[in-house]
Amino acid sequence: MDVAPFELERFFAAHEHHNLMLAESGIRPLAAGEFDLDPGELGYTIPTAGDPALRERVGERYGRPADEVVFTCGTQEANLLVFLSLLDPGDHVVVVTPTYQSLHALPAALAETTRVELTGPDWSLDPDDVAEAMRPETSLVVCNNPNNPTGRYHDEATVRALYETAADHDAYLLCDEVYRLLASDPLPPVASFGEHGISTTGLSKAHGLAGLRFGWLAGPTDVVTATERWKDYTTIAPPLVSQHVARQVFDREREILDRNRAHAAENRELLRSFLDERGLDWYEGVGVNAFPEVPQGFDSGLAFCEAVVEAAGVVLAPGDAFGRPDRFRVGFGGHTDELVTGLSRLGSFLDER
Repeated sequence: MDVAPFELERFFAAHEHHNLMLAESGIRPLAAGEFDLDPGELGYTIPTAGDPALRERVGERYGRPADEVVFTCGTQEANLLVFLSLLDPGDHVVVVTPTYQSLHALPAALAETTRVELTGPDWSLDPDDVAEAMRPETSLVVCNNPNNPTGRYHDEATVRALYETAADHDAYLLCDEVYRLLASDPLPPVASFGEHGISTTGLSKAHGLAGLRFGWLAGPTDVVTATERWKDYTTIAPPLVSQHVARQVFDREREILDRNRAHAAENRELLRSFLDERGLDWYEGVGVNAFPEVPQGFDSGLAFCEAVVEAAGVVLAPGDAFGRPDRFRVGFGGHTDELVTGLSRLGSFLDER
């Protein structure tokens, strides 16, 4: 298995530690003090798929029983387990891009992939393009909705068309839905569509709890059983403390999400004013990511982001890491004061050029 270097994470590793992050892709983190952090003895979570009562509670979101849900260490592990479980050499995968690199690089390390590109200026997706990319050996279609980095939230008709295309080819549709609950009116999750739907998500992005490393996957029994076999070789069980906090999050979920949506809306207004004043084209979608065009005078998103971090101490995400060197990603879900400071520094940088 030969996997490509994760360009975005390597860029962050080089720059995020001593600089101001305006590239974080989730909502600002909640304080640990909001929760009881004592689960008792720090043993393994048993059973290793997660507490059955809590999995039953999560499964209700998808119309699925507890044994069709597996808790993972974040959404990243959930996606990895699906890829490892479903893909063999000779298989084919269709991936909707641009997207977070692991959603196309991991399948490409295991099988042949075909990318179907979103098209601007609104980053729309034509389901017929996915249908045309399908082959007899296609076993999986991959998308994330709302999309990272563009913020595009494909409507229910589009996602159901993807599902039907996958089902017609006896393939699965995997949808990374980690931003879904930041929408004011979230769509039904893909795992609720039927036996060809797999949903992955977690508490990192919409809930502001990235440090918990708590996620899950939901889908048909055969897929879930296969992922449990692989999970025995990865993290074995979800963190006990994370599961303990997750129970409390679900008890308060409406209040937490309402608060986070309001925070995202406030910050979105600040970013909108900045980008519009600068005349930088962007699409205003769902979530806390924007994907503006690179200002004139820079050869690429990477060149722009390196210049910004060097001169202004502000970390942005180069669009090159998403296959779009004409763009850069800015995350606006963080603390408002940090966003204000970061945009001020970025504005001064642009003014002084």
